[in-house]
Amino acid sequence: MLDHVIATDPEVAQAIQAETLRQAHTLEMIASENFVSEAVLEAVGSVLTNKYAEGYPGRRYYGGCEHVDVVEELARQRACKLFGADHANVQPHSGSSANIAAYYALMQHGDKLMALSLAHGGHLTHGHKVNFSGSHFEIVHYGVSPDTELIDYDQVAELARRHRPKVLLAGYSAYPRTLNLEFFRKLADEVGAVFMVDMAHFAGLAAVGIHPNPVEFADVVTTTTHKTLRGPRGGMILCKEPWAKAVDKNIFPGYQGGPLMHVIAGKAVAFQEALQPGFKAYQEQVVANAKALAETLRQGGARLVTGGTDNHLMLVDVTPLGLTGRDAEAALEHAGVTCNKNAIPFDKNPPAVCSGVRLGTPALTTRGMKEEQMKQIGSWIVEALQNAQTSSHLDKIRGHVGELCQQFPLYANRTKAAVSAR
Repeated sequence: MLDHVIATDPEVAQAIQAETLRQAHTLEMIASENFVSEAVLEAVGSVLTNKYAEGYPGRRYYGGCEHVDVVEELARQRACKLFGADHANVQPHSGSSANIAAYYALMQHGDKLMALSLAHGGHLTHGHKVNFSGSHFEIVHYGVSPDTELIDYDQVAELARRHRPKVLLAGYSAYPRTLNLEFFRKLADEVGAVFMVDMAHFAGLAAVGIHPNPVEFADVVTTTTHKTLRGPRGGMILCKEPWAKAVDKNIFPGYQGGPLMHVIAGKAVAFQEALQPGFKAYQEQVVANAKALAETLRQGGARLVTGGTDNHLMLVDVTPLGLTGRDAEAALEHAGVTCNKNAIPFDKNPPAVCSGVRLGTPALTTRGMKEEQMKQIGSWIVEALQNAQTSSHLDKIRGHVGELCQQFPLYANRTKAAVSAR
């Protein structure tokens, strides 16, 4: 499947083959990652990558856009249908691109943005000082309760009433519970703020009603198109009609040039897949798997931030096991489990070390794994963390992981081709 790459650039081909095998033979548990379908892969790898299409369907700055116009319009229509939105912009290259355009559609430079702190589960683009958001806007951060590790809604209300932000933002990168969007909507109205939601992590859950749909509550909603939505890596903005022109203007010509039409094709295909009845069953399984995994970890002695999960992810505090997040990530990778170190609320370790790991179930659920496999994987994770310094023990677990992965093949033809090429 890589014949032309092998002939032209064998070094790149070798790296692609190695990554194909890594994905096939390890357990992908990074909460923000998933596996797209073969159809999405084909769309993203299509000749649409050759086409410049600055502007929007019917209003391009280049000729020859009649076919890519069809693709983008399909993506927009399907996104609106999937979430019940008035308007969709499918051109953002990423969730960060979507956020910067949305912010400037709603605010001026220096206006006040209120959002969940990165240290308590928010995202870098939600006002962290090293990010554009933290340097372009005045930031007010809310957090979680030290007792429950749940969002402190009393604190949110007090801060909003005191600071009266221009934009009140809900959304997260590492928060395992359902957001109270009705609360945020009422509070935004009370303080005269625009209500924005970054649903990048839970978009797939919201699309089928497992999580409240932010489009029903917020003025503007941003998201990535991968993660639980199971599309190609990219971003999207959904909004109510009054904000449509400002959103479009701030993507192009505001913060981006030519859209990536091959990726937009992949988004269109993914949205079509998400509109099928089986997508709800998939999302239900994602959550069921997360709950089964979380309970197995808890029974094994791990401490879960907030005590569990309502969605697709969980945060595991590894300090009771005498580990840092960095240690735990390395041990699990040795054992064939890919995850990421992650800060926990009120973390005493620096970000590069941190005290937890974040685990998610979307990718494993895509492979067809269910609760039975989650319980087995959970026991392996606990075993690996308890024996993090024993290479032979981690090697043994990795062998079990490889056997499980063979029972749930990923991209079978591509993996077979990669094995044959080695």
